[in-house]
Amino acid sequence: MRNADPVELGDELMATMAAMRRQVRRTLRPKGIGPQLRGAQMELLRVVHVNPGIGVAAAARELHLAANSVSTLVNQLADNGMLVREPDPADRRAVRLYPAEIAVRRMQEWRAARAELVGNGIGALDPADRRAIAAALPALRILLAHLDDREPDD
Repeated sequence: MRNADPVELGDELMATMAAMRRQVRRTLRPKGIGPQLRGAQMELLRVVHVNPGIGVAAAARELHLAANSVSTLVNQLADNGMLVREPDPADRRAVRLYPAEIAVRRMQEWRAARAELVGNGIGALDPADRRAIAAALPALRILLAHLDDREPDD
């Protein structure tokens, strides 16, 4: 696999990562506090948590989604008490987004549960496989940066 075609390797990497994310969500979904959330809703909450006060357009850029799609997610999350919208003092037509207290607690619990679940799985691996995963992380971060550099500005 070391000399694999980059396109084939990229396809296999993405399929594996997607399957791992789905498995983690399936395993942890019943444990979350508050309403059940879809992946896109959790991603928006993550962006708002990391960037409190972010606007809808900036969140859309961060998520690489259309602003109207993010507006729909904002409405859903605000309706179920997970997101707080406040008028932008500089532009009363725009809003600033903040995570509600329950969303912050949920994200902290999710992150801790995810780290424990994946950590336990990694702990069950052979030490050579653990070292291989650790050694791959810097290259994966560089790959992420390269992919981000190639994203079109919409």
